[in-house]
Amino acid sequence: MPVKPSHPMSIFEPSITRRQLLLLAGAAGGSSIVPAFSGTLKPLAGKSNPAEFFYRPEGAWAADFIPLYANGKFQLFFLLDWRDVAGHGEGTPWYRVSTVDFVNFKEHGEVLSRGSTRDQDLYVFTGSVIQAKDGFHIFYTGHNPHLRDQGKPEQAVMHAVSQDLNRWTKRAQDTFFAPTDKYEKDNWRDPFVFWNEEEKQYNMLLAARVKQGIPRRRGVTLLCTSTDLATWHVQEPFYAPNLYYAHECPDLFRMGDWWYFIFSEFSDKARTRYRMSRSLQGPWLTPRRDDFDGHAFYAAKSASDGKNRFLFGWNPTRNGSKDDGEWEWGGNLVVHELIQENDGELGVKVPQSIAASFGKAAVPVSFESGVGAFQYDQGVLRLDARDTFAAAVAGPQPRVCRIHAKAQFQQGTEEFGLMFRTSGDLNNSYYIKIEPQAGRLVFDLWPKKRWGQIPHIVELERSIDLSTSDTVALTVLIDGNMGVAYLNDTIAMSFRAYDLVEGNWGFFANDGRVSFSDIDIRVGAVDRG
Repeated sequence: MPVKPSHPMSIFEPSITRRQLLLLAGAAGGSSIVPAFSGTLKPLAGKSNPAEFFYRPEGAWAADFIPLYANGKFQLFFLLDWRDVAGHGEGTPWYRVSTVDFVNFKEHGEVLSRGSTRDQDLYVFTGSVIQAKDGFHIFYTGHNPHLRDQGKPEQAVMHAVSQDLNRWTKRAQDTFFAPTDKYEKDNWRDPFVFWNEEEKQYNMLLAARVKQGIPRRRGVTLLCTSTDLATWHVQEPFYAPNLYYAHECPDLFRMGDWWYFIFSEFSDKARTRYRMSRSLQGPWLTPRRDDFDGHAFYAAKSASDGKNRFLFGWNPTRNGSKDDGEWEWGGNLVVHELIQENDGELGVKVPQSIAASFGKAAVPVSFESGVGAFQYDQGVLRLDARDTFAAAVAGPQPRVCRIHAKAQFQQGTEEFGLMFRTSGDLNNSYYIKIEPQAGRLVFDLWPKKRWGQIPHIVELERSIDLSTSDTVALTVLIDGNMGVAYLNDTIAMSFRAYDLVEGNWGFFANDGRVSFSDIDIRVGAVDRG
């Protein structure tokens, strides 16, 4: 289990992060202060977890990836959690991996170490990395809940420098805190630093909270400015909509004629959202669909190699490795490629390098069993489920695989999609459901403990307008207990699937007619059985 917070708190108290909120939800009984680790840590192996396609460090979990493109590679800094207080102590350090394809990773070990229970940065929380003329700079959150008892701020913005990305020196003299005349002293985190070419100075976006207003809606993104990356001046809020508890992990970039501002919130739907503007001065517009993925994708930040821009988030594990377990803090890396639509709004799709990593040769497909009216002929599967249910089974589902298909549906069709880990009698299964009339993509399963009460895994619901189309393209990546579904190269839905460990795969339809074509399944290169 992750480290428990040192103070019981509610979401309406002045200092809480999504990590603390998740720990509160999953913890049993009270919480206690745990000591900082004083022993010798066993270093991580120089490779990722060999059993998982979606990256996480071996023997630990990752959260809040902080990307930088440098030296011809994506350098991914992240918060590491062992979930083992007795063996590794309290706090989270920063680690780094590099990759060119989001499939193969080189681990570079610890980047920023944690402090003691007396130091500001017991928890080295989220920030950003920037390359300037004099080298590389990390701006990060120093978080220590033990300081609250001393009347000191739990959070501060801190600074470290490096010439080579490997050896970092902390600059304690550059640490600065929230001005308490306007802002809560314990919510001052996630600095994102960039060079403002228009104003010829560095800007920093911060997750902060004002001291007045409805408690759950006091979150603001604050602006700070600097000319030397050492001394920062607090300005007026950059974005203050009076909507969320906090705007965690801010990120900002320009694509074409638009600026995009990304942040994550946990007081509404717990997801990464974005706003768009023609100018850094705003106004910041809310797009029709202002998110990229569902609940199982959080704290996403972006980076570009100069050609394409990618979004790096993490898929949280669930407590007890159960489908009905509470969501936990930390998990596996998920990477989406960002695409810009004609109206400037953003969508996501599978990065080409990830798609190409699955086998060059497709697995032969045939549908010889099922239920209801189904027909498979010349690569097209037709399901006639008017006023009933129909499904066709292709065979055993590989542990690591990519499944793709196009579906043409008759107007009025209730739902259709992919089923996987399906039992031989078609009773037990996971479902990636497309619901045209409801305008959504959902994740569902059977059996479920609360059947009759919830229609699907409600946190994972994704909206998409299908009112003017009768064709969709679905791609699903599956790796053991986790996966990502992409629809129309527009939206993504990350998910976890624990309880059903094996079974068949196929397609289904409920109350309607659907034809599936371009059906393709390929096994992942890292599949080790």
